[in-house]
Amino acid sequence: MQTKPSRLDRFFGQPAAAVAMAILCNVLWGAAFPFIKMGYRLFAIDAADTPSILCFAGVRFMLSALLVWVCGAALTRRPLPMPRGRVLAECCGLGLWQTAAQYFFYYSAVALLTGAMGGILNSTQSFLGVILAHFLYGKADRMTPAKALGCVLGFSGVLVVTLGNHGGGSGLGMVYMLIASCIFTVAGPWNKAVTRRADSFSVCCLNLGVGGLALTVLGFALGGNLRPQSAAGIPVLLFLAFISGAGYVLWALLMKNNPVSRISVFGLIIPVMNVLLSALLNGEPLFQWNYLVALVLVCGGIFLVNRAPRPRTE
Repeated sequence: MQTKPSRLDRFFGQPAAAVAMAILCNVLWGAAFPFIKMGYRLFAIDAADTPSILCFAGVRFMLSALLVWVCGAALTRRPLPMPRGRVLAECCGLGLWQTAAQYFFYYSAVALLTGAMGGILNSTQSFLGVILAHFLYGKADRMTPAKALGCVLGFSGVLVVTLGNHGGGSGLGMVYMLIASCIFTVAGPWNKAVTRRADSFSVCCLNLGVGGLALTVLGFALGGNLRPQSAAGIPVLLFLAFISGAGYVLWALLMKNNPVSRISVFGLIIPVMNVLLSALLNGEPLFQWNYLVALVLVCGGIFLVNRAPRPRTE
């Protein structure tokens, strides 16, 4: 017997509401990179101060985990069920890999790159995921000509933004961002497998909480600190925590109540927001030919890899 959809599920299942929430979710994620750079400035964190960078990242994700727990409990009207035994161990391992390891490289890259370049490089995870899915899931998620063309366009955009442009950041920063994207891609199937055996909100809460705790402990152990130099520092950190927590909750509800292809395509908003907000908030150049060309190529690639296949006619 099928259970009656909740009021929240009905809302997120409406096409107009789904589009609006998908845009909001991706705008939030697109704001993360420039706000992290702003946070570094407000906390006086230098690009070479890796311990303090880890403290900043770790505190953000622990706060995000708390927000996810509160939202999950409110939506289900009961405390989140925490997994036990082997599943709990897998959730903790996932947190060390997807949150701690990935964001070790991601946050290090943010300190070394402009927001525009970092955002465009980070979009490679959309294309790496398509390639990995082809080998992991076979016929269920095979590579198609449209997806292949999308990957070619996306990686072409990455080449355009990096060729002859070291004003956007260091070579080491580029390597760090690409490593972070690879870790995210590999973690995707693991995350999907774990959420089949445990509540998705609980998995996310442990993922963010364990990973954030590991980053925080490592950062402070290495001599890092977290001292805001401006009154705006704390609100920025809290907003970044909100981006992670709210973004996950919105995305989970959207993916639960809508076809994946209808929602995933809005990921093209993320690199655009990265470039625009980096210019607005951090004074970075906006009208650079390579950024604009790369944006067109990357957004076109994201659209193609997420486009729903046309139904076959007999």
